[in-house]
Amino acid sequence: MQRRLPLWVSILLVLAGLCARSFAAHDDFTAIAARMQAFVDQGEIAGAVTLVATKDRVLDLAAVGQSDLASGRKMATNDLFWIASMTKPMTAVAAAILVDDGRLNFSDPVEKYLPEFHGLWVLQETTAQHRVLVPAARPITVRDLLTHTSGIGEYVAYGPHWTLAEMIKGVVREPLRFQPGSKWSYSTAGLDTVGRIVEVVAGVPFAEFMQRRLFGPLGMKDSSFWLTPEQEKRFATNYRRNPDTGKLEPATIYYMYGGAVTDRERPPLGGASLFSTAEDLAKFYQMLLNGGAVAGTRILKPESVAEMTRPQTGNLKAGFLPGAAWGLGFCLVEQPDGVTAMLSPGTFGHGGAHGTQSWADPRRGVIYIMMIQRAGLPNSDGSEMRRVFQETASVALTP
Repeated sequence: MQRRLPLWVSILLVLAGLCARSFAAHDDFTAIAARMQAFVDQGEIAGAVTLVATKDRVLDLAAVGQSDLASGRKMATNDLFWIASMTKPMTAVAAAILVDDGRLNFSDPVEKYLPEFHGLWVLQETTAQHRVLVPAARPITVRDLLTHTSGIGEYVAYGPHWTLAEMIKGVVREPLRFQPGSKWSYSTAGLDTVGRIVEVVAGVPFAEFMQRRLFGPLGMKDSSFWLTPEQEKRFATNYRRNPDTGKLEPATIYYMYGGAVTDRERPPLGGASLFSTAEDLAKFYQMLLNGGAVAGTRILKPESVAEMTRPQTGNLKAGFLPGAAWGLGFCLVEQPDGVTAMLSPGTFGHGGAHGTQSWADPRRGVIYIMMIQRAGLPNSDGSEMRRVFQETASVALTP
């Protein structure tokens, strides 16, 4: 006997489907490439790949500029990018898969799976001379990790080849920054911890679980924590703009810890270590807009998608832009404004440290993906490149 979906979940799925089908095949997206090329000409970025899609098909996929300035290699639509914190929603989906399997609960205390998280302390006061610690009022939960309300800070990796287990043990060497659930503070280490929980519960390495249960079933053939030598030929170089010369210069990726992008001894971290392409990301967000399934392949239950993409942070100030809230692993647009003005309330997605962006607007049934590799942006989520891309795409989609 099939379990019936809640009425509100069914309505959302129907509305998303109707919106997605309303776009015509002849929509003119040529202005996107022209406007992104302007940023290349201004020396803001070396190149870009942009994609606009519905839950069923890609409407536009374009590339401008170069993926490597030294060799002059042109940017291609299948080029690979380090997507940084855009890893976080995928890690969250991995946890949700285990919830659907009945093996994990979002309300579970982390210490249930990682004993080192038992009996944590909170930094109540700190000066140059002393620190005052108090016991945590309650255990951290998986939900706290996914909403950045755990109090966990960041940590320093002292070697590129620590295991994921060793990395997470480093998380609890420092006290929490605040009582769990009392504040919102972005924590990459928190999502790294979720990745560790996934591999403990699943009984297989985190990267293997991601390949088996997410990347493989969705056909995300270029998404991985490590590049192969062949894929490295399609990797877009990271750049930072020199403030003195105004020119773009190669920039290192901190989360490679001094190693190569092909180094498979580097741990797979759930917070910021995936590589991917625009088309692979589109498949991920199409699955979500389809209520957790694509082409007969179910990844998540519709109820789980709805739970992950609803506001979870209450009155806490969350996110890096006005009008934002946080779901489970996803940033949410509650009150569109500024760079999000063209998006509908309820849009969900995530950005990356070097400017990559992926957002799904369930009300309009549209997916917006922008791939650039530009370090040093004041706010990668609030970049002018993002605003112009989404604005231009939105205009093209308007009847």
